Amino acid sequence: MPDTFVADNKCVTVEIDADQIAWITLNRPEKRNAISPSLSNDMQQALDRVEHDEAVKVVVLTGAGDAYSAGMDLREFFRASDNLTPEKRAAFGRSSSWQWRRLRYFLKPTICMVNGWCFGAGFNSMIACDLAVAADEAQFGLSEINWGMIPAGNVLKNVCSVMNQRDAMYYTITAETFDGKKAAQMGVVNESVPRAKLKDRVREIAKVLADKNVNTMRACKFAVKRVPEMSWDDADD
Repeated sequence: MPDTFVADNKCVTVEIDADQIAWITLNRPEKRNAISPSLSNDMQQALDRVEHDEAVKVVVLTGAGDAYSAGMDLREFFRASDNLTPEKRAAFGRSSSWQWRRLRYFLKPTICMVNGWCFGAGFNSMIACDLAVAADEAQFGLSEINWGMIPAGNVLKNVCSVMNQRDAMYYTITAETFDGKKAAQMGVVNESVPRAKLKDRVREIAKVLADKNVNTMRACKFAVKRVPEMSWDDADD
């Protein structure tokens, strides 16, 4: 039977299935899984829960309802943070940590299953995962310019790491949306499939990863992510 762990305020759920896949779900469907301080706290707990669990070989990150993540919850993170208290600064740190740094160097292989809307800061965790598979029907967008803002620097850093400069510029300054098929064409995700087949395809990939040697998998993951930043001589060493 799957082992199920639910964070205290239910912003994130974790289900570990018989294939040793941990399905981590952002669980604020009424807010399109916008990232709040509570969700970030729960995500840290969830990642702690699965990273060292021998029953887990692969982690899949997805969203409840019709969205992966609509990005940051502006009211909870920004409009309510005019006077930054130590507690609010800590909340910002926890949010930034899990969205990209923690996932980028997570000890186990990670797959982002983009089931629906993915906007703004939602790109961080999606790109930080080792692989990403989207529904053809998923909608991606960087709409910050429409609200008088720029996408956060780490969002742009992530986007520019997978898109070419022309595409990154186009979607940042036009705020046009694009679907899963276009995301796959640009390399934002590895592939897209019809939503009805999304979970089956992600499970198929996860089972391939779960069959690999754990230590070699970890070394390959980190090498792919670190080598692009090295000089040719350093990579040769």
